Amino acid sequence: MVCKRCLKVVKEEFDKLGLEIDDIELGKVSVSSEPDNKKTEEIRHVLLENGFELIDDRKSRLIDNIKTLIIEKVHYSGDEQRPVNTSEYITSRLGYDYSYLSSLFSSVEGITIEKYIINQKTEKIKELLIYDEQSLKEIAWQLGYSSVQHLSNQFKKVTGLSPSHFKKLKDKKRKALDEV
Repeated sequence: MVCKRCLKVVKEEFDKLGLEIDDIELGKVSVSSEPDNKKTEEIRHVLLENGFELIDDRKSRLIDNIKTLIIEKVHYSGDEQRPVNTSEYITSRLGYDYSYLSSLFSSVEGITIEKYIINQKTEKIKELLIYDEQSLKEIAWQLGYSSVQHLSNQFKKVTGLSPSHFKKLKDKKRKALDEV
């Protein structure tokens, strides 16, 4: 689950299955009682129908938590958390050494955490460019870039386009957060 609409869909589906949710947040649902094997398969099926997956082993949950934290930080934190280093943010929230998390993430996902962050930031830049409410300097500051030039270089490396050229496109190719 990577957005607030995702939370709503999952809550509605769990309600339909008669499961009482204790807590729901991006990437995580806690239910009142442990579902039996049949109910777990129903959950897995309904999640898959809605484009989600049930993650039930420790390493997969940890990777999903890393992705969720990055998405929260890049897409939903606003300016208030800008100075916090992403590796410090992840380790403080998950309680694991960053080198372990980085190695695990890379071995399972096939890309580094840093590349995943860059991809998420690129999608956020696209979104902000489409909205056209902030200057590149403001976007760079919000996303923790050292300069507009750094943002522009990284954006061009990922998309093949400069931010200004992207703004001029009629068909703005954005990806859903769970496809990044």
